[in-house]
Amino acid sequence: MGPVRLEAITWERLTEALADRLAELKTADGSPWLRIAFDGAPAGRPGELAHRVADALRVRGRSALVIGTEDFLRPASLRLEYGREDVEAYHSGWFDTGALWREVFGPLDPGGTGRVLPDLWDPAADRATRSPYVELPPGGLLLMHGPLLLGHWFPFDLTVHVRLSQGALRRRTAPDEQWTLPAFERYETETDPGAAADVVVRADDPRHPAWSG
Repeated sequence: MGPVRLEAITWERLTEALADRLAELKTADGSPWLRIAFDGAPAGRPGELAHRVADALRVRGRSALVIGTEDFLRPASLRLEYGREDVEAYHSGWFDTGALWREVFGPLDPGGTGRVLPDLWDPAADRATRSPYVELPPGGLLLMHGPLLLGHWFPFDLTVHVRLSQGALRRRTAPDEQWTLPAFERYETETDPGAAADVVVRADDPRHPAWSG
């Protein structure tokens, strides 16, 4: 990642600034729905930021649907085929990208139905959630959060990367998830999310974020 100028900001101001930006954003392909990524390791809590922004958008009169990729895991028999701590599987095979294309992004293409499946798989029960479809009205926004999001060519209209330094990522990753760290090192090398994202949020200190504006 090349040098990116970051300025200190509060989470409240960051939320409002992102919501203002998204409220004025237009889709690149003419779709009636905006598709936004909140990318980052679980330790960076990108889902919390996605939910904050969704609430701020609703105050502005915009519908927002938050979806986490952890609800689109592949069955245990597939994602754990090579063991519970296989780095290659975590990097490339844990999340059901085919289902995300089919059940989330496809319906939000130009001419789509807007009927989105909010979740697919319950990892605790290792079975389908059977949740009903949700209809996102025209003008609504999909806010998707999860790790390793920017390497799949998903048709996002804007991407936010919640960034942690290697030291912060190591400190804030739970002991039983430390085995995933090499996957994020590979993601940095191969995808360079800090350079690829439209907005970078540094969250080394969870009390004092900074962002690229």
